[in-house]
Order: sequence, then structure tokens, then C-alpha cells
Amino acid sequence: MSFIGLDLGTSFIKAAVLDLDTVTLGHVRRVPFPEPIRGLAPTRVEFDPDAILSAVQEVLSDMSEHWESCEGILMCTQMSCLIFIDNSGKVRSNCIGWRDQRAIEQHPSKHGTYYDVLQQRIGDKEKRELGNELPAGAPISFLFWFAEQNKLEKNLIPASLSEFVISTLCGSRPMVESTTAMSYELLKLSAMQWHHDVIHELGLEELQWPEIVPHGEIVGYMRLGNKRVPCYTAVGDFQCALAGALLDETELSLNISTGSQASRLTSKLSLGNYQTRPFFDGKFTNVLSHLPAGRSLNVLLQLITEFAEFQTSSSKDPWEYVVQSVDASPVSDLRVDLGFFPGPCGNQGGIANIRESNLSVGSLFKAAFENMAENYSTCAKRVWPDQSWSNIVFSGGVARKLKLLRSMIESKLHTSSRLCPLEEDSLLGLTALALFFSGRTKSVEAAMTTLRLHFSQHPEPLSRS
Repeated sequence: MSFIGLDLGTSFIKAAVLDLDTVTLGHVRRVPFPEPIRGLAPTRVEFDPDAILSAVQEVLSDMSEHWESCEGILMCTQMSCLIFIDNSGKVRSNCIGWRDQRAIEQHPSKHGTYYDVLQQRIGDKEKRELGNELPAGAPISFLFWFAEQNKLEKNLIPASLSEFVISTLCGSRPMVESTTAMSYELLKLSAMQWHHDVIHELGLEELQWPEIVPHGEIVGYMRLGNKRVPCYTAVGDFQCALAGALLDETELSLNISTGSQASRLTSKLSLGNYQTRPFFDGKFTNVLSHLPAGRSLNVLLQLITEFAEFQTSSSKDPWEYVVQSVDASPVSDLRVDLGFFPGPCGNQGGIANIRESNLSVGSLFKAAFENMAENYSTCAKRVWPDQSWSNIVFSGGVARKLKLLRSMIESKLHTSSRLCPLEEDSLLGLTALALFFSGRTKSVEAAMTTLRLHFSQHPEPLSRS
């Protein structure tokens, strides 16, 4: 018997057979996540719900030879997507994505944007109780925009992406687990329930809020051929990836991919000058997200490859040239600030100290890596003020690709590091959850400990295609 794991990612929807006896990911398949709907206002990022369901059904169909042996379906999801459905399960909106920025449109009151007015309505105490995030691209912002536009229908259910998929394919009522509920930015962390005072203040009380249930509960049954297969609570991809990194409470996590986060696990709720999110087994994560990483590096990469791409159609990976150039680059006073996008490190990047002798590919990217190392050092000390971590756990594609960057960060933080055992950290996280959900371990922590022991004995993990 095995499980099927589904990862509803930003770029791809991925699926794999999770073999809990051999700890392998079998039959890994992926399809692109649907493109945003074209022709909408510049601030809108919406997706066709039917296209999302079709993509999920495509990867599930490709697993048909494993349906009979499937013990259950687990799912993790990109955060902060929202779809309205009604009591009959009928879809009443497109899927609004986390890149949607309608909240930065001007509010009719002339008191700034919808997001500005939202921030004014919520006090500092409530913001801390909600985890200190509240980005413009989150359901709390979308929902407030709809409420202020008088476009909220009474008794509609605001469903996250995974809850929409599960409830539709299982014919069940949407139920949400805390790591996914957190992405609404309306979860009161101390109670692990919806923050009804904030919901009332923002005019959202007439919506039907999904029931919050513990991780590991069965929330529906999906028909796979002639078999009804249980679907377990979907979880947030951030927390799932940390579980896949097999993160210990003594370790600092640096996930470096398109976006990036610096985070740690804590046994107790500890609010501070950072974001706080629920984890599993009653634990929490203190985190700083939206750090400059792959997306910002690609701004530089597109600049230096633009003319070359115009001249030739060669498919050679430009990162190979970047890495070689950085390795050969001498010490330079060229400075790069990667804060091109809003986040804890600013929103206006730049390149400084440019001279004829130092503006090269190697110097440019070495300076960018140094900026990233400095950012991670600053953020690590915010989420972990006493700096008592034992080591760093690196995950994410950029971290795996750039050994020099990892070395720079190690040096800056005066510690050693390890890589996540598998590149597919979210699918490995689903494997850990499957060990617990199936009763093979007593907790998610115990499952992570089991996997740590496994990979210490098998340093070359297997992943069957």
C-alpha cells in the first residue's frame, strides 16, 4: 500500500506515489499550473477553476496503475489563493491568486488604497494576533475589497485552492487545516480559530467560514476507478516543505528559491518582530518571508542574457557561465541590492560603485550573493535573536544550484549547513505527513525523526521516475 501526494504549486501541479516502506517517491509527474486569465485589469491575477481541476485530474489519471494500491491522498498547496463557492458546491468566482494586487487600488474614501484603509481598521494588537503578515496579495485583502465594493453575497464560502479541489472532487463540504487557514490572514493564533473580531471589523461576517480541523483528519473520499480513497486535510506548502527539510528545533531554515524565507521552529507561540505561522504537532514557525532570491537574481540574469538571446537560440544554461564567472571574480567594491520587490529588505534595489574595471558578470553576481548573505544574516537574527542555532538547513532550487552562495551564508552566520535530503522537499514533506496520518508514527515530529534516521543510513536517496 502507498499514498498519492499532490503538490498544487505556483509553477507546477505535481504528483507522486509515496512509498512509506522504501521511502521513495515513485512515478513523479507534473503539469504546468494554468496561466492567469488574460484581458483582466493590470492589478488582477485570476485563474480558471475548471482549468485547475483539469490539471489535477490529468496528473491523477496518470497515476491510474497505482489507484488500487492507494491508501489515501495527501495534498499541499500554494498559499493565499481564494475561490468563492456556495452551499451546493457551485463555483461562484475565478480563483484569485496571491499575486493579485486589487487591494492597492484607490479606496473611494480618498484615504489611500483599499490596503491602506484595511491597515487602519486593524490595530497593532490584532495584527500580532494574526501573525504580523497581512500582505496586499492575501485573501484578507481580496475579501475586504469585495466587501467595500458591496460584492459579497451572503453565505458564500471563501475556499482556499486545496479546499476547492478536495470539496469539488470529493463532493464534500470545505474544511481547512490551520496551516492553510493561516494564509487567509484571519486566523487567531492563540485560539487556532477565525478571528471573528477582525472579520466583523472588515465587514466579512456574513460569509460562511470553513470549519478548521486538525491535520490528519479525513475530509472527503475521492473516486479513483472503482475505489473510494480517503482525502486528508491539505496543508500549506511552506510548512510541508519545512517538514520535507526534516527541520529540527535547533536548526535554522533558509529556503532559497524563486522567493525565500528564513525561519525556525518553536514549541510555543512566540510573537515578535517577524511573522508567525502554525506548524504541526502544536508547534509554530517564526519566519521572515519574501526575501530577495531567485526572482531578483533573474532580473540581473535577464539583463546580461538579453542581447545574447537575441543573437542565438542556444539553450545553454546561463547559470553555468554565472557560476564560473563568480568563482573567477576577484574581490571588488561593486555593490548590489536585490530588493527589487517589496519585502523585509526593501523595495528599491540598485547597483552601486560601478566602474569600468568592476562591472563584469562575475563581480555583479558575487556582489548579489554577498547582498543575499547579508540579508539572511540580518533576518536570521530577527527570527532567532540569541543566535543559538546548531546549523543551517538549505532547501529550494537556488540554494541547491549555488554552492558558493551557501558558503557565503555559512561564513556570515558562522555555522555549518546541510541540504534538504530531496530536491522535491514538499513531496518528501507529504511522505512525513503520510507516516503520521496512516498511524505508522505517533506525530509528524516522530515521522521526521524516522526520515532523518533513514537518510543518515541512505545518504543517496532514491526517487523513481
